[in-house]
Amino acid sequence: MIDSHTHLDSCAPPNAELVQAARDAGITRILTVGMDEETNRAALRAAEEFTEVWAAVGRHPNAAEGFDEAAFEDLVELARHPRCAAIGETGLDDYREYAPRADQERAFVAQMELAHEVDKPLVIHTRAAEDDTIRMLRAHAGGLDVVLHCFSMPDRWEECAAEGWWFSFAGNVTYPKALDLAHAAARVPADRLLVETDAPYLSPQAVRKHRNRPDYVVHTARFVAECRGVSYEELDALVTANAATLFRW
Repeated sequence: MIDSHTHLDSCAPPNAELVQAARDAGITRILTVGMDEETNRAALRAAEEFTEVWAAVGRHPNAAEGFDEAAFEDLVELARHPRCAAIGETGLDDYREYAPRADQERAFVAQMELAHEVDKPLVIHTRAAEDDTIRMLRAHAGGLDVVLHCFSMPDRWEECAAEGWWFSFAGNVTYPKALDLAHAAARVPADRLLVETDAPYLSPQAVRKHRNRPDYVVHTARFVAECRGVSYEELDALVTANAATLFRW
């Protein structure tokens, strides 16, 4: 099993404890994702320390205020690290007013250009900005492997599938009221399917009272397997192979 998107540095237990718990749960690969200069470096340090862990480096839209050439050059340097498997998370967020939209768009375009330059997948965050996110991806991300992290556009999954983008489902797909997400999880193309935790956020329903952590991805995976009418073992083999193809780890 894999966790295609987590934030180890934001989880309360030490990394060694988190990684060992993931090992015990059968998780063989973890992508820990940076959101700014500090967390990008924390992600790379974790990837250097643990063989199961790889990093994504990027500038989250909520941290995009003041994004400039110096910030871009910093990302360029980090993106070339041998343990960096992806660029992001990046995208647009109109739900929280943490960064001006112009800065978000500048950071988004720069990271799409960087993903092209280093030939690595692009990890997308989008919230309350679906139309513009899709528009900008179509304009700038042609030829990239685009990962729709914590997939949140269930009514547009066919449109996204037509673009060849990847779908990563987080713990919120398991929530009783998220029937539209469960419907999408059952139908997206098998060769574009991933599962994630987004830990410490979005704990799956079975452990919703607890802060999320990478080993909890098994709960999301079991739910997605049920949605698709396959065994957990079949889904495990599928998403593990998909992630290996995508992230080249």
